[in-house]
Amino acid sequence: MIKIRRLIRSFKYAFTGLGKVFWEEQNFRIDLIITVIILFLAQYFQVKVWELIILILIIAVVLILEIINSIFERLIDLLKPRIHQYVKDIKDMTAAVVFIGALASILIGILIFLPYIINNFLK
Repeated sequence: MIKIRRLIRSFKYAFTGLGKVFWEEQNFRIDLIITVIILFLAQYFQVKVWELIILILIIAVVLILEIINSIFERLIDLLKPRIHQYVKDIKDMTAAVVFIGALASILIGILIFLPYIINNFLK
């Protein structure tokens, strides 16, 4: 049976975590601004449903990667001093993961929006 109080509490914890990431991670806020722009463009160009699904999925992936990157940074700071080379390497590698996800999302966005831009503005 579903325990409503436990469910509400889990949502509260999730929103608290989102708030923490939002207020403490600049890149997450930038990603959210880009999300709003992308969703506005999707509405403006009236993209197909399957294209919107892909956009939403890739946005979610980038936001999730950003949160995971923040988690790793905090965990590593607990285990080793910031000046240790391994700490720097791990932080650089997790940042690279987010960067690759962001690049992939940019390419996907270009592939989805370019035909709409060409049809609306270049014809």
